[in-house]
Amino acid sequence: MSLEGERIQNMNNQLEDLPKHHKATKKEKLVIVASSLGTMFEWYDFYLYGLLATYISSQFFSGVNDTTAFILALAAFAAGFAIRPFGSLVFGRLGDIVGRKYTFLVTMGLMGMSTFAVGLLPSYETIGIAAPIILVGLRLLQGLAVGGEYGGAATYVAEHAPNNKRGLYTSFIQTTATLGLIVSLMLVIGLRSVMGEEAFADWGWRIPFLVSVLLLAISLWIRMQLSESPVFQKMKDEGTTSKTPIREAFGKWKNVKFALIALFGAVAGQAVIGYTGQFYTLFYLVKILKVDAGTANILIAITLVIGTPFFIIFAWLSDRIGRKPIIVTACLIAALAYFPAFKALTYAANPALAAAVENSPVTVVADDDECSVQFDPIGENKFDSTSCDIVKAYLASHGINYSNEGAEAGMVAQVNIGDRVITAPDPAGLSEEEKTAAIASFHAEIQAGLDAAGYPQMADPEQINKPLVLLILVGLMILVTAPYAPLAAMLVEMFQARIRYTAMSLPYHIGNGWFGGFLPSAAFAMVAATGDIYYGLWYPVVIAGMTFVVGLLFLPETFRRNIDD
Repeated sequence: MSLEGERIQNMNNQLEDLPKHHKATKKEKLVIVASSLGTMFEWYDFYLYGLLATYISSQFFSGVNDTTAFILALAAFAAGFAIRPFGSLVFGRLGDIVGRKYTFLVTMGLMGMSTFAVGLLPSYETIGIAAPIILVGLRLLQGLAVGGEYGGAATYVAEHAPNNKRGLYTSFIQTTATLGLIVSLMLVIGLRSVMGEEAFADWGWRIPFLVSVLLLAISLWIRMQLSESPVFQKMKDEGTTSKTPIREAFGKWKNVKFALIALFGAVAGQAVIGYTGQFYTLFYLVKILKVDAGTANILIAITLVIGTPFFIIFAWLSDRIGRKPIIVTACLIAALAYFPAFKALTYAANPALAAAVENSPVTVVADDDECSVQFDPIGENKFDSTSCDIVKAYLASHGINYSNEGAEAGMVAQVNIGDRVITAPDPAGLSEEEKTAAIASFHAEIQAGLDAAGYPQMADPEQINKPLVLLILVGLMILVTAPYAPLAAMLVEMFQARIRYTAMSLPYHIGNGWFGGFLPSAAFAMVAATGDIYYGLWYPVVIAGMTFVVGLLFLPETFRRNIDD
């Protein structure tokens, strides 16, 4: 029998020796709760920021146009994700050298204090450009800490778990991630209803960031009660811990190969599915489909409550049939289902908009050389220097779906709304006062045309098919749980104990920090650039499809591995 065959046989023997109905001990429960609270806190903060992106854009990016401000707010949101892989190296190294417990005590403290500080930050009107700079700095600090949090929690729980329940035990980390989303969502809904929209928009949005300090205190206190992971303690006692985990993890092709397979064959797909189902759906409902934010938040909250138990179901299943089939199947379904699912969501949430797009499509006829991408990161472009920019700036800021048609050079841009043709003003040769008046007149004319064609300025609450919307959202949420539930266990099982914290953290945070974290801002920038409200879906569809192919061909099955080595 080969060495690998002997190892699998030994693992099977260990599984047979375990009690068939092993119940978690008091210590194991404490380990799960303490580790999961950090993930809950992480997602509480990130979902809170996503929920409040509209308020944050007005508070900290008020010096630019509305479309750019919203994308910049999402970009600041993504900044925390950008730094996460670097945090995984910093804290992963500490976790493999110093220990799991003390490292994720540090990450929790940093993460919590940077979240709390957002609630105290003065607005753009008060301190000017320093406000968005400090905000991005806090997001970077928070992201740096998060980079070390997940790997520590997953490693710590997995190294305490019975071999035949590793998927189930680590799934509670993912489950409490969604609990963090639910808590933040319910807190925002409650504060808005109690305070009123005006007071909440003025200062009430700060309260959820400030009260996070209570969750921080509880989490730190519980984690202080823990002892070190038995696997790490054994290595420490034997003197076999790694002295250079980064070099050992990423300086040897064998380990680099598995990190790349983990990233492109599992994590990248899981990340875009997660952020599409839990973040992009909310932004799509509010910004594109014009559903009232309160109604959209409630629908998402119900969806999260219904979908969360599926984390445990899929994790339990992965302990029996393996991690790989669940992950790759979910990626295939996502790649095939997203376009029809979001089109169905449009018809269900705003049937008037869907009918208007179908019966009176909007087409911009313009010289391509005069058209700018509707995104200006430095806020200097008012998008009023050409007729094409004037047209597209209005349509982008109002979330109107449109197609593009080329025109002869020098032709003034036109907007076709069904059979109606509206010519944009030509700003060339106009004074500032004349240009402002011409643009205002054009805005009134194009809005009248959109109204006449049936384009609603807001979704009619009476026309929203809420059961169908919920059914679609729950389907997307269940799709989120499938690849995420077994992911922590699989990543732990792919790497040796001496480099595990470092080696598993980097692919996870590149996947979730970059592929997933950039999804909302990238997808909306794609929509703004093309005018197609569905164009942003190509982002998750392509990545999920890539992960399906790579995972199917190269991802190893790991659920029977012994992780004590």
